[in-house]
Amino acid sequence: MLIVNLNIRGVGGSTKTRYLRHIIAKEGAEFACIQETKLRTCTDVKCFSLWGDNNVGWVHYGGENGSGSLLTMWHKDAFTYESHEMGKGFIAVVGQHTKSNCRCVVVNVYSACLLREKIDLWGNLSAIKGASVDPIWCFCGDFNAIRKRGERKGTSVRDNHTSEMGRFNNFIESNMLIELPIVGKKIHLV
Repeated sequence: MLIVNLNIRGVGGSTKTRYLRHIIAKEGAEFACIQETKLRTCTDVKCFSLWGDNNVGWVHYGGENGSGSLLTMWHKDAFTYESHEMGKGFIAVVGQHTKSNCRCVVVNVYSACLLREKIDLWGNLSAIKGASVDPIWCFCGDFNAIRKRGERKGTSVRDNHTSEMGRFNNFIESNMLIELPIVGKKIHLV
């Protein structure tokens, strides 16, 4: 399944709407995980506009007054929605990928910057995954955490980040996750 993942930092303007629609069309996306939409509420019309098609399913988490908001979308011809679970910082969507006939869970994540909140989020995600019988999981998003020194540009990694790195690596390892390399060019939107 081809998944587009983007921390858009506000999707209200027409420039970002056109950009997202362009990326989805260019890449032939079947699923999209969007973080920091800044949307308190969402509508079919907004999602149809973002995707460029009206055959789209979606789930929205409004965050706290738009802060930390998430939008998960999928093309209904490519993915059959079954259910979802959401909480602070995540949306987990369960369904069937049409082409491969595989049942899977796609989790859209946006973590707060505070370590205590990250630990809570990682614990919640681990519990949900641990209670599931679904074998295929994909976590997308912005964990606001690094796995090793040098991943965060422009800042130094202080000693208090060492504990965070260890905890984040433990979350990844204990859930048997594999970090996939980013494909494509990193683009910073204004």
